[in-house]
Amino acid sequence: MADIRRVTEAFAVAPQIDEEDVAEIQAAGFKTIVANRPDGEGGVTQPRMGAIRAKAESLGLTFVALPFSGAPTPEVVERTGNILNEAPQPVLAYCRTGTRSITAWALTHAGQGAAQEIVDAAADAGYDLSSLQSLL
Repeated sequence: MADIRRVTEAFAVAPQIDEEDVAEIQAAGFKTIVANRPDGEGGVTQPRMGAIRAKAESLGLTFVALPFSGAPTPEVVERTGNILNEAPQPVLAYCRTGTRSITAWALTHAGQGAAQEIVDAAADAGYDLSSLQSLL
């Protein structure tokens, strides 16, 4: 069962999912899945994007691969913003713990004057982004 953590009505994050979770994700109303975890990062037992993509697409969901390690680069932040603006919503992004995904989401809002709201939304979803507040 996926540990889906709603951040906004249009965006949620989750730790690593597998193909068996995709039907539950669809039933929860999500239209797009974004994979932020590189294949193989967790070893041979980590579910692969290909299987998750195949299941998602078979159920009519959009699947976007945007894997990255460490802090999101400006390119990852830009691409995340584009995905959030263009992909069918709501969007569920996943990585190992959800932290990379929510960090990329938060940084797409940098400079918009909503730093406290972003930090609060992340906290409500179980993530402490207070260290990013000055960047937001």
